[in-house]
Amino acid sequence: MTTEQKDVDTTLDPLFIQKSEEAYRNPTEVQMSQIVLPCHANHCGELSAGQLLKWMDSTACLSAERHAGCSCITASVDDINFEHTIGVGKVVNIIAKVNRAFTSSMEVGILVTCEDLYTDRQWKVCHAFATFVARRTEAGKVQLKQVIPHTQMEQMEYSLAAERRRMRLIHAEIITDLLSSSTAQLGECQEYQDAVPAERTRVESVELVLPPHANHQVSTFGGQIMAWMENVATIAACRLCNAHPTLRTIDMFHFRGPSHIGDRLVLKAIVNNAFKHSMEVGVCAEAYQGGEPLRHINSAFMTFEVLDSDRKPRTLPRLRPEPVDGKRRYQEAIARKKIRLDRKYIITCKQTEVPLSVPWDPSNQMYLSYNNVSALKLMDTRNNWVLTSEKNKVRLYTLEENHMLCFKVEMYVSVPAEQTFHLLSDLRRRKEWDRHYEECDLINQADEDDTLYRIATPSVRKGGKGQDFILLASRRKPCDSRSPTTTRPHRASSPTSPQTSLDSPRASTAVFVPAANSWRPTRTARLLCRLLHPTAVLPLSTCKRKCSINRNV
Repeated sequence: MTTEQKDVDTTLDPLFIQKSEEAYRNPTEVQMSQIVLPCHANHCGELSAGQLLKWMDSTACLSAERHAGCSCITASVDDINFEHTIGVGKVVNIIAKVNRAFTSSMEVGILVTCEDLYTDRQWKVCHAFATFVARRTEAGKVQLKQVIPHTQMEQMEYSLAAERRRMRLIHAEIITDLLSSSTAQLGECQEYQDAVPAERTRVESVELVLPPHANHQVSTFGGQIMAWMENVATIAACRLCNAHPTLRTIDMFHFRGPSHIGDRLVLKAIVNNAFKHSMEVGVCAEAYQGGEPLRHINSAFMTFEVLDSDRKPRTLPRLRPEPVDGKRRYQEAIARKKIRLDRKYIITCKQTEVPLSVPWDPSNQMYLSYNNVSALKLMDTRNNWVLTSEKNKVRLYTLEENHMLCFKVEMYVSVPAEQTFHLLSDLRRRKEWDRHYEECDLINQADEDDTLYRIATPSVRKGGKGQDFILLASRRKPCDSRSPTTTRPHRASSPTSPQTSLDSPRASTAVFVPAANSWRPTRTARLLCRLLHPTAVLPLSTCKRKCSINRNV
């Protein structure tokens, strides 16, 4: 992590309510501001990650309970990436609000920023998504009321919450499949002469849960458990490198059971694998009372780095894993690193930095689909399009942002919305009305909503050679009667049907059709492919076509 201070771009972060919407405030929104005191800091004079996790959990819990109207417990916290550190004397601002409620669980978005009171500057520290479950009442299981989004930003988060829920539910399956089918890809454990034995990094600590550690429900505070886990993980990381490490990321916290006052909480940590500049530490929390067996409470995986005097990551010593279980953890750490890199490569980076072509495989399928849907939803929040020209009921809009020039073409025709959606979302029928598609073959039905196609296009120059490429098309049914049905293709490469030319021109269409019977225009489409023919207009569409190209193209 670096201490570089950057202004927060509230218009790009979906967790912020934009200033233009100050008159409206989400009823579930909760804000917390804390000044960092020496008692909150570590040896470097920076806010400890454990203390920050406590504040984040408290804020998110209050937001969940405001919506549910009853007590709520933390079920999980999604992956957290710490972008910057927070020094003593700075102010931590935390915003939490419910993005979507399901049957008895809900997703809460959390945004953490840091404020310098002397310079009046703010910068983003991290963001996370936590899942909370409403506790049973005397009347039985709680049925949560639905969240009603009022702004475009809330509508986007409402839709994407379902995508993130899908990723949470299959996360364990992705790890299992990757381990069973990619042994050659992950590599074997190698023996190094100067490697540090993994046993040396093992840490075990016991904490007695006292009343100050409990929440208002007389259960052990989830944030406190996460803070204790971060503490033992840091010790394990120190033992590998004999230096003070910096926490970079935390893979999902998953609470598997409750803990109460009087419990003895056993916290265990060990370094699973050491890469060139980072290491993964596995940590778990178990509880018991008296002579009863241990109960699994929580587990997580944390990634640490060791920074030099220039705040650059140092090279770490190699690790010698323990036999059997140690080698299993060693391999699993490689699989999790691959998933982290896929997620960063596809999801975490800014939309303007998303690669135009991404290698596809089953392990990153869910992230590619999420990027498809989120990119489309994000474009729906843009309201600063400029009308450039209008001719024959066709409108051309442009938007210049972050060194990217985006185009949007609108055309209105009298075609039922449902018919239009089925025509445009089935890419195999594209050649019936788009002269830029010569062939379109289905090569892989990834799942019910996501399909890989091979597209062949003619040459853009006379006498040139045609191009072909792979598209991943994602379709999503509407969340409710007010939500639109979406489909969006994104360029990808498949190991079973590789691209013939990675540098060929790209062309694609994103479709956004309301589920309502009556058609009304919407500004919602997003393409991350380059514009193939600037003058091309869809002859049969009740949609908008958007293309993003580099300014120099």
